Amino acid sequence: MAVMEAAFDPAYGEAWNRRQVADALAMPNTHALVVDAEGEVIPDGTVTAAPAGFVLTRHVLDEEELLLIAVTPGARLRGVGTALIAHLFDVARTRGITRIFLEMRRGNPAIQLYSKFGFEPIGERRNYYRMANGERIDAITFARTI
Repeated sequence: MAVMEAAFDPAYGEAWNRRQVADALAMPNTHALVVDAEGEVIPDGTVTAAPAGFVLTRHVLDEEELLLIAVTPGARLRGVGTALIAHLFDVARTRGITRIFLEMRRGNPAIQLYSKFGFEPIGERRNYYRMANGERIDAITFARTI
């Protein structure tokens, strides 16, 4: 939750609360992957390294959806996001995943990371997200075959 709170700008309302995360993780086929500031995976239950980023995903059959990705501001532009996506691809392949989807708000700078990994836009939801000030922003759906 500390990574979540640090990573997301409250103006966009993208951060999940503890209950939303717990509910998601209680669902079958939902996975979390946490990394330290060097982009190394922190095994479940380990508290020796401070988390710097995470991904939360869920899968159905051979498709996986990236629900959340977060990197603390101090770990950005140091390869942590790249390591997260690379680790995600590795573990997704072991689950038999062939395609990964994600959705983001238009204008999100994470587009650079997703583009680097070959994600391509496949759809749009007009005025999908509501910012804290009430303004609406489009959602863009991306996919990539792995």
